[in-house]
Amino acid sequence: SSKRLKGKVLKKIGKKILLDRVYENLKVNKNINKIIIATSKNPSDDKISKFCKKRDIFCFRGDLNNVAKRYYDVLLNEKSKYFLRVTADSPFIDSAIIKKMLKISKTNKYEIITNVCPRSFPKGQTVEIFKSKTFKDFFSKIKTKSDKEHVTTFFYKNKKKFKLKNIFYKKNFSKMNLSVDTEDDLKRSRKIEKIINKKYGSDFSLKNLIREY
Repeated sequence: SSKRLKGKVLKKIGKKILLDRVYENLKVNKNINKIIIATSKNPSDDKISKFCKKRDIFCFRGDLNNVAKRYYDVLLNEKSKYFLRVTADSPFIDSAIIKKMLKISKTNKYEIITNVCPRSFPKGQTVEIFKSKTFKDFFSKIKTKSDKEHVTTFFYKNKKKFKLKNIFYKKNFSKMNLSVDTEDDLKRSRKIEKIINKKYGSDFSLKNLIREY
């Protein structure tokens, strides 16, 4: 139900739909115990549910507008010390970044491990790891419409309250957009996919993406 590009996560980029690309880039990490696609109960998201059934992926359906509550409801049903969040509009999410941040979470030193507080990675390369207990304990304090929609912004506004570790890229590429939010983003992503596929095969590493952007 994206206002700017309806049905965007089911749009094709190359031979795969966007959502499948995100799933495959998560799946290669052996330290991820379970992948959950958290969508809404809205009829417009029935297609996502059908995709999950076809691919044998666990699908949770919750609140359409209060996405933070959707996450909270997932955490009530899952026994996880940490959860990792990747948005479904990130077709080129680099599994190496995920691997690095998961390794940091194993130290148990932090409640939040992120690469957007502040951002130096391109949009579409956002990875956030939260201690489940921390998210559940502070969920009731997420009050504004914007924070409910964007899930984690409340925690960044109050970052001094948490043991937070931010990962920086070697240069600031925060203005670069590798996510898909509009028709123009989709067209650009399709062009990038063709170039990367031709030059590097399946190696959608951030280094190659920046080189060909």
